[in-house]
Amino acid sequence: MPAGGQPPPLPPPRLASIDAYRGLVMFLMMAEVLRTCDVAESLRKLAQKTPDVRSAAVEFWALLCHHQSHASWIGCSLHDLIQPSFSFLVGVALPFSIAARMARGQSRARMTAHAFWRALLLVALGVFLRSRHASQTIFTFEDTLSQIGLGYPFLFVLGFFSVRVQWIALAVILLGDWAAFALYPAPGPNFSFQDVGVPPSWPHLAGFAAHWDKNSNLAWAFDTWFVNLFPRQAPFTHNGGGYATLSFIPTLGTMILGLLAGGVLRRPGPGWRKLLGFIAVGVIGLAAGWGLGTLGVCPVVKRIWTPSWVLFSGGWCFLFLAGFYAIIDLVGLRSWAFPLRVIGMNSIAAYCMNALFEDFIKKNLYTHLGHRPFRVLGNPYEPFLHGVAALLVLWLILFWMYRRKIYLKI
Repeated sequence: MPAGGQPPPLPPPRLASIDAYRGLVMFLMMAEVLRTCDVAESLRKLAQKTPDVRSAAVEFWALLCHHQSHASWIGCSLHDLIQPSFSFLVGVALPFSIAARMARGQSRARMTAHAFWRALLLVALGVFLRSRHASQTIFTFEDTLSQIGLGYPFLFVLGFFSVRVQWIALAVILLGDWAAFALYPAPGPNFSFQDVGVPPSWPHLAGFAAHWDKNSNLAWAFDTWFVNLFPRQAPFTHNGGGYATLSFIPTLGTMILGLLAGGVLRRPGPGWRKLLGFIAVGVIGLAAGWGLGTLGVCPVVKRIWTPSWVLFSGGWCFLFLAGFYAIIDLVGLRSWAFPLRVIGMNSIAAYCMNALFEDFIKKNLYTHLGHRPFRVLGNPYEPFLHGVAALLVLWLILFWMYRRKIYLKI
């Protein structure tokens, strides 16, 4: 017992809604194995030859394919919300993590050292997973884990400041990022887009929005210097998807939004008031992000994490959190979310398993079961059923870890 005879503060209760939301995010990432685009393409080709194939089925699987694919540049699909949700939830969890560590008597110096060590591990894990099929280490930092790791030390420090300071930090990040891109020269008429992996058919952004065009913006220019500081087989000229290291700065903005939401959840007060606040902020974020894009002030681009994307995707994050919080923590309907919580409580393990074991599991399903079990609905649906089986195996591994309280943490 500490000096003065006062018992140590109790650790904060774990909110099931946060685990369930995180579980949904990881499930959507793992669900890439379902290969809905392959099914959609097979049905489309079959429909051209066989009139019996219903157009509704083709449209349904095309819709699933759209939401399991990233927007090429401007726009948003459900798949595009995976990374911002994961980043947002890092911020949501931070106030609970700090409170739990303080309840265990950890000093701020020890917590800070752990935060920086965690950040380093996240960046290193991102590089490791990105390099698993390469002949040498691929030192790029645009993946989800590296982006979170690069911003996490700043997020942690902000966790000890007031809400006002956190809002100011968010505003500085968004305005500063916007100004930096706007001041960097837009590509001129002689700029060779084909040399940086942009095809002739690319729908280029016009006018002021051209400052955020693919592989011709400030973040691309930074990476042509920064990434080439590391050992490489060939000089870095561009990222095929247009992703960039500097996106960690506005990604930090997304994490700050989560930090603000987590602070609200931690503070005492009526749950319904918190819920209404989340809904209001979510709607405002959606409207602000969409409005900035529509007015031509800043396009909504996930791949370089524009400020308008921070607001737009952050709006969705607040609404998702509001939905899970309302159903699970306020209404008390929890049992339905158990499969998601199994994933969400072991998110790092799920992330690594998806990257390292997915191909192994898929190969062995074919080795031991053959193709026939996955063709019971017809050949076009084989990729989907094969993916369902692989996804089930991954979930059962996570369930086994859950039952034995084995959690991979950084």
